[in-house]
Amino acid sequence: MGTTSRIKEIQTAEDLSIKGEEMGTASLGAQIPNYYGKNVFGLKTMRSYLSEKAYNSLSATINNAGKLDPSIADEVAEAMKTWAVSKGATHFTHWFQPLTSTTAEKHEAFIEPDGQGSVILKFSGKELIQGEPDASSFPSGGLRATFEARGYTAWDPTSPAFIKEGPEGATLCIPTVFCGYHGEALDKKTPLLRSMAALSKQACRLGALFGIDVRGKRAFATLGGEQEYFLIDKKFYLERLDLIQTGRTLFGSKPAKHQQMEDHYFGAIKGRIMAFMEDFDRELWKLGIPGRTRHNEVAPAQFEIAPIFEELNLAVDHNMITMEVMRQTAEKHGLVCLLHEKPFAGVNGSGKHNNWAIVGPDGKNWLYPGKNPHDNAKFLAVLCAIIKAVDTYAGVLRSSVAYAGNDHRLGANEAPPAIISIFLGDQLTDIIEQIEKGGAKNSKSGGVIEIGVDSLPTLPRDATDRNRTSPFAFTGAKFEFRAAGSNMTLSWPNAVLNTIVAEALDEMCTQLEADVKAKKDFNQSLQKLLQETIKKHKKVLFNGDNYTAEWHAEAKKRGLPNMKNTPEALAVLKDEKTLKLFEKHSVLSRKELLSRYEVYMHTYNTIVALEGNCALTIAKTMIIPACVAYQNELAVMIKNVGTAGKTTSMKKLLKEVSTLTDGALAVCDQLESAVSAHKSDKTLAAMASLREKIDTLEGLAPKDSWPLPSYAEMLFVY
Repeated sequence: MGTTSRIKEIQTAEDLSIKGEEMGTASLGAQIPNYYGKNVFGLKTMRSYLSEKAYNSLSATINNAGKLDPSIADEVAEAMKTWAVSKGATHFTHWFQPLTSTTAEKHEAFIEPDGQGSVILKFSGKELIQGEPDASSFPSGGLRATFEARGYTAWDPTSPAFIKEGPEGATLCIPTVFCGYHGEALDKKTPLLRSMAALSKQACRLGALFGIDVRGKRAFATLGGEQEYFLIDKKFYLERLDLIQTGRTLFGSKPAKHQQMEDHYFGAIKGRIMAFMEDFDRELWKLGIPGRTRHNEVAPAQFEIAPIFEELNLAVDHNMITMEVMRQTAEKHGLVCLLHEKPFAGVNGSGKHNNWAIVGPDGKNWLYPGKNPHDNAKFLAVLCAIIKAVDTYAGVLRSSVAYAGNDHRLGANEAPPAIISIFLGDQLTDIIEQIEKGGAKNSKSGGVIEIGVDSLPTLPRDATDRNRTSPFAFTGAKFEFRAAGSNMTLSWPNAVLNTIVAEALDEMCTQLEADVKAKKDFNQSLQKLLQETIKKHKKVLFNGDNYTAEWHAEAKKRGLPNMKNTPEALAVLKDEKTLKLFEKHSVLSRKELLSRYEVYMHTYNTIVALEGNCALTIAKTMIIPACVAYQNELAVMIKNVGTAGKTTSMKKLLKEVSTLTDGALAVCDQLESAVSAHKSDKTLAAMASLREKIDTLEGLAPKDSWPLPSYAEMLFVY
């Protein structure tokens, strides 16, 4: 839809009609406050449908991440059904995140026989709170046997229900967790929620040490997930079996022009893409997703959307919805949205930048330097806890972004390397170094730092530059974890991040509490603890270029892990240290964590095998036959020319094409053997060798005889 597209209905969250039959984006702009969130059953909408008692109870549950009062379940369900039906919904579904990279849903109609040959609309509290989808075909990593099909979904009231509009109707989607018969977590939301509780517990302990009243309060993480993606014309997509089956191009010769002119980044947005973005924004806003920033990314045909920060759990759900809406909206515009981490070789891939921060029980962002020594001490305590966490559990953090698609991206020009390090910027690093030596007295910028009883400085905001090569960078009031892949859910990386920071805070608070109990001065104890923490964990700090060979050598010297591929990274999940960490904070049991290893490794090997088989199919049935036909053409041409003209160059070309084609056939045999033997490493090596030969052939064969759309077409014709 473009700027003059028809909008059938624009309503407020309270279902007040605002007519907009011919509204374009210009008139829509004035209505955004009313249009925003119209398909979300949030607190504002609930107030119009619930009694005061039920509203207050549910509001408290949502705001405090507490337990639902079962006595209001039926009233909430009836209100939700009434609202959903008014939006055109005929069905509801428990919307959850199984151990795949997608979401899942099973639709149930709002109907029940009345015993008199008709049906009534009904939705009970029991149906709202709990569902029972068949769990037999979802990956479990050994948590349940195949014959044990029971799986349960349970409503997560902290993430609001929403309406998913279809071509002829609508469905009420209720975010839920997904667990097995014995309560084992079969999804990605459950460990995320558990990790949030663990982080809150430890952050409140730290808050209490700083004199904050934490009674009845909680801490939580916030997230802003930047999403990169590619858009290509659908006609090209349908001619690429590799894109259809694997999400990335397994073959493709780099075009003469790609991203080397650096003219696409933040460039003027083409009309067709702008129409998609406008439509996309409207769909997000209806779902209460605060999409804000849109722009061209570095590679041609690559783009990015960034939302406003939200509480972590909601932000993760919103990102999953965003990816689905993105694909659907692209299709409406004759485009296809590619979310693979590396859909095109030789140009930038796509990431999902995870901007994470902690809000303490005092309601303040604890990664935002304050205006007094007390707040700065709190900031530096949290900063040191994060440094400690990332250094101690760098391997676990790296494993959280381990995925077959991401292996093609990490370490390339647009992504950080697989070595986990932290960027703080010059000024924060200078202060950290001063604390290590006994206390910060001034800032690198030359300004006088305010000294309090705890000898900690007043810090200016935005005291850092940005380091695009760092996997974990402080970018002012937040840390940006840049290693996550574009196709991944952010549930698991954030569950890991929450857990390792909770562990670091736990250890620090235990020491500080012991000192307080022993009547030691808190400020002196804190100063000593920060100094010791920095000395022990400073090896993870690096402000330079993470791409250089010098850094890789230095990182090895420092003892930082360098897990270059998914199997190496996932192995850390089996370590006793990792198992104890997640058990201690009740995020995942030993069995649950080991199941993740099994699921993720199976997924990795399945993807590699699928790609290998797809490459074989394309090579054997499309590309090699085309090359053989071209050889025949050249041979006939050489014969026809004969002694009438020189054929030296033509013979040279024929020899080159023949040699490459024969070589490709030989590598196909190697690839087939590797896939049959389930050897992922050999499969990837054979695929790389096959690609090299075929990509060279593409540069030699006539355009009209090559069976696949070229990179030049896909990246520039849209």
